[in-house]
Amino acid sequence: MRITLTSVAVDDQQKALRFYTETLGFQLKHNIPLGEHAWITVVSEEDPDGTELVLEPDVHPAVRPFKKALVEDGIPWTAFAVDDVAAEHERLVAKGVRFVQPPTDAGSVIIAAFDDTCGNLIQIMEEKDQA
Repeated sequence: MRITLTSVAVDDQQKALRFYTETLGFQLKHNIPLGEHAWITVVSEEDPDGTELVLEPDVHPAVRPFKKALVEDGIPWTAFAVDDVAAEHERLVAKGVRFVQPPTDAGSVIIAAFDDTCGNLIQIMEEKDQA
């Protein structure tokens, strides 16, 4: 068993697609119209055949209150691995990304969290050498 898809609920799929590709650097994998919405997935440029991130419309009545509660409590929806949190933080800040948590040492990882402009907080994390 392996993970092939994971989702992030977004308030606007087209805005999310621009942010996740143009700002974060993911690649579009699928964009299939499905009536009012679409099946949109993006993948890491570093692993184009890897896990796909679904930009899921947050239209279910339970989703928006859930997202709002997570943001109010400072809890990221998901986390993405990076090689260097400080460098990625600097790159994204230069692109106008608003961080809600700067790079922070959290023991075995360094983490930071930003607003994805689509109603979520997203964490980036760098695993520290455990030598």
